[in-house]
Formats: sequence, C-alpha cells, structure tokens
Amino acid sequence: MNERKPPVALRAADCPPRVRPSNYPPALVALLDAKLSGREKRPLGEPFGLVNFGVNLTRLAPGAISALRHAHARQDEFIYVLTGAPTLITDAGETRLAPGTCAGFRAGSGDAHQLVNRSDADVLYLEVGDRTPGDSAAYPDDDLAATLVDGQWRFTHKDGSDY
Repeated sequence: MNERKPPVALRAADCPPRVRPSNYPPALVALLDAKLSGREKRPLGEPFGLVNFGVNLTRLAPGAISALRHAHARQDEFIYVLTGAPTLITDAGETRLAPGTCAGFRAGSGDAHQLVNRSDADVLYLEVGDRTPGDSAAYPDDDLAATLVDGQWRFTHKDGSDY
C-alpha cells in the first residue's frame, strides 16, 4: 500500500479551493449562481486525512451567501470569523458578526442559519462540521430538503419529488 503521508502543517491559504462550488442540484445552482459564485471554500482537514469532521476556510465576496438558510438534523456546525463583518441570519433574526466572533449550530435544534456578506469587503471565516451519517437538512425559506445517503447529499423538493 502506497499511501501519501499527510503534512505536519500547512498554510491554510495554500490549500486549493473546492473544485465543485456547491452540493446543491444544478437547477438550484443556476438560480443562485450570482450569490454562490462569490463563495470559495478551501477544505483544510482533507490534506491531513481527517474523516470525522470537516474544516473549511471560507471566503464570501461582497453580496455572497454561505448557503441557503438551513438546519441539520444530526450534524453540528461551528463558525469563527477571521476577517470582515458578515450577517448571521437565524430563526431569532439577524446578528452582525465581526472578527473574533463565533457561532455554533447544534444538530436537531431546528434553528436554521446562514451567513450573508452585505459589506463591501471580503469575509473570511472557518467553518467546522461533523460528518455524522444519516443526516438531513431542512430549508425553511426554500422548497428544498436534503438527505445524506451513502456519503452523498440527495436534494428533493419538500414533497419528496426529485429536483
């Protein structure tokens, strides 16, 4: 077996951006293209062979969104703002964040969340999420539902019909 040995350390900015910009179905990506094209994720855990949780260095250009507002059933999420001033949108409303602020989203809480960059400067943040199998995500503002099946997200309309 010829496995590559993971690095001891690396510069986060040197990690290549994710090739596929989004897991959303193509029909939805076309509708969100302007907002999603301003989002760049650099997976940081993969070069080290991490499999139980994911870590991304994410950049949001002005006007970009992190994702559609969503809530996970089984996977926790956490963000830490490095630069910029994103707006966090949750069921409680809008909260302006700043460098050094963080937020966590407990699995199964039902509290949907999203970051939006309404500023005129880039936002840079770390996002951490676990990879608990059997997850699903609810999207209260959109006709969308997601289920994690064999490590791949399956997106449907809320009525269960395919996208």
